[in-house]
Amino acid sequence: MVLEFTRSVERWGMFELTLDVPSQGNPFTDVRLSALFKKGLTEGYAEGFYDGSGKYRIRYMPDEEGVWTFETSSHIGEMDGLKGEFACTPAAPDRHGPVRVKDAARFHYADGTRFIPFGTTCEAWHLQSSEMQEQTLRTLSSAPFNKVRMFVLPKPHMQNEAEPVLYPFAGSPDSGFDLTRFSPAYFQHLEKRVHDLAALGIQAELVLFHPDAEGGWGFDRMPAEADDRYVRYVVARLGAFSHVWWSLADKYDEMKQKQTEDWNRLFRIIQECDCGGHLRSIHNSSTWYDYGTPWTTHASLRHADVKVISECTKQYGKPAIIEECGYEGNMDTLWGSLSPEELLCRLWEGTCRGGYVMHGESYWNAEHIPWSSHGGELHGKSVRRIEFLRSIMEEAPAQIAYTSDSYDAATLSLPGEYYLQYFGPHRFAYREFAMAEGSYQVDLIDTWNMNITRLEGTYEGRFRIHLPGELYYAIRIQKMRSAADETSSQFS
Repeated sequence: MVLEFTRSVERWGMFELTLDVPSQGNPFTDVRLSALFKKGLTEGYAEGFYDGSGKYRIRYMPDEEGVWTFETSSHIGEMDGLKGEFACTPAAPDRHGPVRVKDAARFHYADGTRFIPFGTTCEAWHLQSSEMQEQTLRTLSSAPFNKVRMFVLPKPHMQNEAEPVLYPFAGSPDSGFDLTRFSPAYFQHLEKRVHDLAALGIQAELVLFHPDAEGGWGFDRMPAEADDRYVRYVVARLGAFSHVWWSLADKYDEMKQKQTEDWNRLFRIIQECDCGGHLRSIHNSSTWYDYGTPWTTHASLRHADVKVISECTKQYGKPAIIEECGYEGNMDTLWGSLSPEELLCRLWEGTCRGGYVMHGESYWNAEHIPWSSHGGELHGKSVRRIEFLRSIMEEAPAQIAYTSDSYDAATLSLPGEYYLQYFGPHRFAYREFAMAEGSYQVDLIDTWNMNITRLEGTYEGRFRIHLPGELYYAIRIQKMRSAADETSSQFS
């Protein structure tokens, strides 16, 4: 037997231990392997997995600097009780660790750095041709998205007709699949693409289950023991990637073979086995999951009316993301045929209601390669305007929150300091405001044409702002800081 392991790893990086052992029987079901990690009073646990060619691996994401020790556990004698240590060094300046929930409405990285999700759906981009995959990465490199929602398992449907080159289990559609044997090559390729997203600074939201279309491969109808084994295997392989999120299912309520207790059980497996403690949620078709459960970190919704997002946040006390509010495109469905103006309006409305609304695009073209399923190139008009929205949100104070008490339009505010109000489809001729003591500057924001116009003068107390009476405008009001304020802030 050959034992190899990482001797030094950055904080929130990936430690990997590899055992080269001749495999006997079925290495996916007949071998149990795990390791306990310790640093002082801190302990962590990670399960091992078989990676083909006689290699077993254990991966771990250390979250504290210093010397860590490990000890393996296995019912196979030569793999049991192996000990070692490694150094966890400081993270590089651009490495912030996994994304966590900060409070009832916000996310941040493990080091406290602010994170505002601006994501897109690209379900099976990693299963397309090599050329298409590379094109997707090139597109993402210049797009404003910092999160990509993608499926772990292949999905057959009208927008994704090509058979995958690889399948997640041994076998084939013609001969059937052996659900007790994974295909390491399939998951190695998935890992590569997840790693490519990390290089672009993009979070990878991995959807573990989804409904198969008629004529699919039945991966949504596996028995419970196969479901459990699959979830453990994926989490063991990918739980040490710092930029991973878990979405247990897409349209879970359309998978009638699974009941609530099945989803609850699978969530608890992720909690038990995920050494990185990543974000966890589940995505609906029409019926919301109970996001008040302790094993969901945030709400993940499919809903056309983004106004529900503020009530969702209030009800569950957790951040809410509408992953699908509809897609910009020209498909023959209500969901896939939004105008770019309507999609952008929904993103702004949901954002100014204290939530997060993600992008989707589904233009049907000569190559039959809509972005939402295939990746490739983006053809819509909303993307650059989403980049504009992201820049505004990242410039805003981190403490801003949804305000519903005094305003009849979606408003984010830091009382007495900052206000961002979106008018959307309402073409107001003017708006009146009553501000706390101080002087304020006012910007009119044309969200579609991406223009910001600073109004002349300063504003105090009660005042009226005249508006152009056009669609998709927002207003930003910021308190002006005096020289005394600036000096005080430097020494506070």
